[in-house]
Amino acid sequence: MAIVKFIDLFCGIGGIRLGMDAQGFECVFSSDINTECQRTYYENFGELPYGDITQIDEKSIPDHDILCAGFPCQPFSISGKQKGFDDTRGTLFFDICRILNEKKPPVVFLENVKHLVHHNGGKTLQAILDKLIELGYSVSWKVLNGADFGVPQNRERIIIIGSLVGKFNFDKLKTVPRSRLLESLDTDVEFEYLNENEYTLIENPKQQPGSGLIFAGYRNKSIRKVGVRPGTEHLSRVHKQPNRIYSVLGIHPTLPSQESSGRYFILTTDNRVRKLTINECWRIMGFPETYVKVSSIGEQYKQLGNSVCIPMIKSVAEEINNQFFGGEQIAES
Repeated sequence: MAIVKFIDLFCGIGGIRLGMDAQGFECVFSSDINTECQRTYYENFGELPYGDITQIDEKSIPDHDILCAGFPCQPFSISGKQKGFDDTRGTLFFDICRILNEKKPPVVFLENVKHLVHHNGGKTLQAILDKLIELGYSVSWKVLNGADFGVPQNRERIIIIGSLVGKFNFDKLKTVPRSRLLESLDTDVEFEYLNENEYTLIENPKQQPGSGLIFAGYRNKSIRKVGVRPGTEHLSRVHKQPNRIYSVLGIHPTLPSQESSGRYFILTTDNRVRKLTINECWRIMGFPETYVKVSSIGEQYKQLGNSVCIPMIKSVAEEINNQFFGGEQIAES
């Protein structure tokens, strides 16, 4: 049986690769421009990703069965005005297209932020889909939430799957009941607690339907007052999320890439407020406990914010295997 091969573009710290490896797929090429991500990737997979994808000749990339890319969403400045490659030239998506055009892998697996659905009034997503269709792929997409795949984090991402042999069926993905943040917390480590005068808790916090979040309070910290409605200073536009406190009885909001200080505060079951630890952040992304971290704490927060929820990727990879490759790969533990 031939092993399914994939390439890992914009690979970051290897989140998508973990999901693909779990199906027994073989990575034959990886690329990321960030040197800190390259270091982490090397320590965990034993290979140093190539750098700037725009400088890599598509003909030099090994043949593969699946192109994987968690690509950055750059504005398509001329989207919808022309046909062919000119629709995407000047964006990193163009580099995906030129590789697809040259190598013709049977499957393409793209991941991006939920906002891609609404970017430029939906025209950006449509340009991406149209280009994939033009290249011969049957395309389907869906916004998935990491919370439905075993991690206590409300992390919504769009997944786009293209195939040369038929459409991917998202309805076959295996989901699990949502868990609470409480079950993913550290024990017996030194926590960074806030003093009681540094925060305000709200009475009878309710779990938000859909997201599963329980907004429990906020830090007593006014940052911007001009143009802010009275009573909402703690939720100022620039620093809204780092001021909020969420109960461990719900799930955690999305870990953003912009938050390099790790200002995530939680209300514990003993009614105290503390900062989420960096290890807890890795855990609620679904990374294994044995994953090697080599970057500074600030870099780790950014890396996690740019990464993916591993159990969600594993579920998608499993169905790619089942639907397009007969489900015959030997999954790794």
